[in-house]
Amino acid sequence: MTDPAADRPPLPDRLATDPRSPHYVAAVFQHTIGIRLNGRDRDDVAEYCISEGWIRVPAGKTLDRKGNPLLIKLKGPVEAFYR
Repeated sequence: MTDPAADRPPLPDRLATDPRSPHYVAAVFQHTIGIRLNGRDRDDVAEYCISEGWIRVPAGKTLDRKGNPLLIKLKGPVEAFYR
């Protein structure tokens, strides 16, 4: 049997869901990942940085002038993991 954890790439310190971002890693998104901020699991994370301790999440249905969701930064201890 093969170990499913061996097939997964290591999670980077900083990751974004936007393909135009330099912090986007397509190989990571082939698997389901989870983000925990301040001990609470979050499903709406658009970007995170573990070393700096922040995540970016959409601010409701608000859009910027280019039609992208407006993101707000939340700070605290961040944990990233595979589900």
